[in-house]
Amino acid sequence: MSTSPAAESVRKPRLRVAPSPTGDPHVGTAYVSIFDLAFARQQGGSFILRIEDTDRARFQEDSEQQLYDTLHWLGLGWDEGPDKGGPFAPYKQSERLDTYRPYVEQLIADGHAYHCWCSSERLKEMREVQQKTKQPTGYDRMCLGKTKEERAKLPGFNETPVVRMHIPDDAPLQFDDLIMGPTKAPRPDDQVILKADGFPTYHLAVVVDDHLMKITHVVRGQEWISSTPKHILLYQWLGWEAPQFAHIPLLRDEKKAKISKRKSPWAKLTWFQEQGYLPEALVNFLALQGHPPIIEGDGTERETFSFEEFSEHFAWGKINPAGAVFNLDKLLWLNGHYLRELTEQDLAQRLLPFLQRDGALPQPASLPELGRLNEIVPLIQTRINLLSEATPLVAPFYVADDALEIAEDARKQLKESAPEVLDAAIAALEPISGAIGNPDGSGREWTAARLEEALRAAIVDGLGIKPRLAFGPIRTAVSGQRISPPLFESMEILGKESTLRRLKALRATV
Repeated sequence: MSTSPAAESVRKPRLRVAPSPTGDPHVGTAYVSIFDLAFARQQGGSFILRIEDTDRARFQEDSEQQLYDTLHWLGLGWDEGPDKGGPFAPYKQSERLDTYRPYVEQLIADGHAYHCWCSSERLKEMREVQQKTKQPTGYDRMCLGKTKEERAKLPGFNETPVVRMHIPDDAPLQFDDLIMGPTKAPRPDDQVILKADGFPTYHLAVVVDDHLMKITHVVRGQEWISSTPKHILLYQWLGWEAPQFAHIPLLRDEKKAKISKRKSPWAKLTWFQEQGYLPEALVNFLALQGHPPIIEGDGTERETFSFEEFSEHFAWGKINPAGAVFNLDKLLWLNGHYLRELTEQDLAQRLLPFLQRDGALPQPASLPELGRLNEIVPLIQTRINLLSEATPLVAPFYVADDALEIAEDARKQLKESAPEVLDAAIAALEPISGAIGNPDGSGREWTAARLEEALRAAIVDGLGIKPRLAFGPIRTAVSGQRISPPLFESMEILGKESTLRRLKALRATV
């Protein structure tokens, strides 16, 4: 069932991820890909993307492109696939239908598979009876050993048959797993391997494709353990050597249930993009869901690491079969860490699509608008944990002064002293020159340091208001928000004219 050590030392590993295009890509696809790719790169092997699109009832055409886009976004590139080609093309199962039929015929001829003409209504009734009478569920083999004519005389006949495996009484139920060790699975029933529409089911197609594409390691979630005996049987019947299996721990929600797109929006890979997570943070986080942190030379653990570092330290034996709970707070912390590690230029480039999506910046943005963004980024880099959180902090810098809206919570927190504070601020700022100054920055008066000095003298010293309360009305006037980037630096970026117009506009309403 497993490759011998001697053969493995010669044969370069080939691993694949094989998602189905049935909707938004699942985060589990990325999770499996991370382990696949880490091992493939470590061992100098290959990582293959195969599209398993035989479930035509659930197929969604745009889902395939989303798979490409989200995996590329995460930096999980593949060596062979539908979009790249390769020595074992095609890499889409719907384009390989002629490949599977001969193996189905071989299994039938060898007595390992048989035609089943049972209608869906008959199968539904069978299952209901089994459940009511507490019998083991599974196909009752009404069609086994019968010709079409013999079966047609019995109830629940369907003209177009499916093909089922004939599971023997001595089916192999135990196998060696790279993560789980010796693993036992329940006995399977007679699984359908070819549907009435001529498409193979997952169980046949995955075995045929993995063999023909020379896959050495099959990495998948623990929910597939129960299917492994079926696959091992198919390998044996067809006279092929089985790959090594590695069943990784399931991704679980806070209730320790398997995550699903139906219950958790964050089960969709596109959700992380939309929320403004960084791909390097998500890859780091998913790696930690099964694999331990990197152990430094002094024995300390390091939870932040690049994919290259993860690949270097990766080992199947390190993976905890129990896995971890999908902790979004932990992911948010990791994202904030990576976000603060970005250069200011890189962060500005990553923020731009979100700011344009939210209408804070036009598309395309002008050079002056981009230049202002580069000035703003240092003010907000430590204040956000998601790219999507930047919009309310950045938008006030681009809105027209007379269009700036004062948020309700910001207006409510203004004290009785607000008019006095605003009057003092306007009086203190008007004498300061707003001229740009020399190219080297000298000769400028409208700077954060100069503005802070003038306002502290006028309000803290002049009015006797505590520093903690002194600048609230000014912050509200300048940003429209209760919380904003650093005040004096914001005023420097806005310039004298905009700052004074905003102060006077709020003063007129309090």
